[in-house]
Amino acid sequence: MTESGTERTSAPNRHVRRFLQYLIHERGLADATREAYERDITTFVTFIESRRTGDVSRVTRSDVSAFLDLLATLGLAQSSRARYLSTVKHFYRYLASSAVVTNNPADAVDVSRSRRHLPDVLRSDQMIALLDSVAPTIPFGLRNRAILEILYACGLRVSEVRMLRRRDIAEDVGVVRVLGKGSKERLVPIGEVALNWIRRYAVEARPMLLGKTTTDDVLFLNHHGRPLSRMGVWNIVNEAARQAQLEIHVHPHMFRHSFATHLLEGGADLRAVQDMLGHADIATTQVYTHVDRSYVSEVHALFHPRNKRQSEP
Repeated sequence: MTESGTERTSAPNRHVRRFLQYLIHERGLADATREAYERDITTFVTFIESRRTGDVSRVTRSDVSAFLDLLATLGLAQSSRARYLSTVKHFYRYLASSAVVTNNPADAVDVSRSRRHLPDVLRSDQMIALLDSVAPTIPFGLRNRAILEILYACGLRVSEVRMLRRRDIAEDVGVVRVLGKGSKERLVPIGEVALNWIRRYAVEARPMLLGKTTTDDVLFLNHHGRPLSRMGVWNIVNEAARQAQLEIHVHPHMFRHSFATHLLEGGADLRAVQDMLGHADIATTQVYTHVDRSYVSEVHALFHPRNKRQSEP
């Protein structure tokens, strides 16, 4: 069983291994510190390999900035992004000392300038093209299609879709139980199209991924049978955008903004959309935004493009 994005034996990976050996033997770092460096630099190299740059020796300042922007989009705090930047700087200082590169592309990058920009919103036709670009192969095509469909159908954050349990999908009433920021729970309506893809994935694909791993009923699994990482979800979105030949940068948070925008453009009440998104500031305006649950479901059914009754995929 193979999956696109599986780790390859490559020059970047050799550089990472040698960098980690350097940290152990020359710097004498504690295991926990070395493991933190390894996680950070592996995430960075995965990002670089997904770009046209493709090689850590050809990385530019704009590549490093784009990486920090991605981390911001994924919701990482500035302190966490600063840690990643520090790791990348140390990595390139090592590569420079080893004559792999001649300059450090991270030196001129300031994490405080990396801000979380609101992503562009996909048009409805672009979103449909992106979703339809994913072939329903087993197991990864079905898994990826189900993830993309629920991201758009429910406007979920990456962290929320990663940790969904099978028991969180209440098919009988057409809602998804979501544990959001601050462990706040909300119920989000889900349309029939997304439900159909989730059913197919759960029956046809998930058992193949499960293996013997204990997952605590997590719905979406990677090829090791474990919950997907943030970068794993990002890679799924990135690959679908590439297959759809979209000429814009697409990332998971764009699905959330597209979800809200398309509902509002269709005539949905802003209060109902806020309720579905679980915005943090809704608590301060709850007296004005209290919405009956049946009304929220009605709004979703009437205005979300993927909640129109269609034939099953």
